[in-house]
Amino acid sequence: MSDTIDPQREATITGLMQGAVDLHVHSGPSLMPRAVDHIEVVGQAAEAGMAAVLLKDHYYPTMPIAHLINKHFPSAVTTLGAVVLNNPLGGLNPSAVDYALKQGARIVWMATAHAQNHIDHDKKDADFKNKFPVNSKKTVAPVGCRLVDASGKVTDEVKLILDLVAQADAAVSGGHHHISELWPFYEEAKARGVKRLFLNHPTYVNDGSFQDVAQLARMGVMIEHSICMFVPSTFYLFDREHLRQVIDAAGVENTFFGSDLGQKNNPTPVEGFRLMIGLLLDLGYGEADIRRMVSTNASQFIGLS
Repeated sequence: MSDTIDPQREATITGLMQGAVDLHVHSGPSLMPRAVDHIEVVGQAAEAGMAAVLLKDHYYPTMPIAHLINKHFPSAVTTLGAVVLNNPLGGLNPSAVDYALKQGARIVWMATAHAQNHIDHDKKDADFKNKFPVNSKKTVAPVGCRLVDASGKVTDEVKLILDLVAQADAAVSGGHHHISELWPFYEEAKARGVKRLFLNHPTYVNDGSFQDVAQLARMGVMIEHSICMFVPSTFYLFDREHLRQVIDAAGVENTFFGSDLGQKNNPTPVEGFRLMIGLLLDLGYGEADIRRMVSTNASQFIGLS
């Protein structure tokens, strides 16, 4: 590709940014180094014409921050909050979920950095360890979380969490748990009435295959791909062919993108979305399909439209 800026292409990207939805923003403050804070990232999204962003921190719930931004910094962007069930909240803790949902959390993530699967990857995979952000201060050693017991059955506390998510009509993701835990997890979630199921970066730490992605989509699990893993960033992992194959596996109708950006030394979430739209155009996707993957699918999934 030429480095020369194509005004028509840039105008197309700008147009496709209108109404975009990012359900995976890592702004600060955080123990992990961030380039933008929560207020800055929402302001940038508003300037770009986006419709919504969801603030995600691995260690604290973001609903109160989302509420304050919506109240005191009103814009065309809806700011959403979420909760991630890592050790600071007691791990896979139904009480933390109950209180978060009743304060407006829209997404509940199972453990991410403190999933036993994530911890195992961190110990055995040097490339994984080097890519994942390191806390700026030393913390106590994590206690690994698992979705299933020794027999492979979903644990009672996870079942209760899923009941709470279903009652609130919120969304749930399997976090950074291994694909072998995710199958019984999503089956249990469906059986308990959870309607908004999704999985982030399935071919990353979750160790899912294209076949897993296709089967999850058939089960009703939406697939969110992390933009940071496909565009120039410290997280870059996957080439264009991987992107095409993983979209094909789930289908455009079951796919959306979250930036998974906000870290230092990386593009901002808005910059990441623009890069991804450009990449999708280069791969030959039509504007209608791109809009579904950067806007409509996520908006409908989270209940904005």
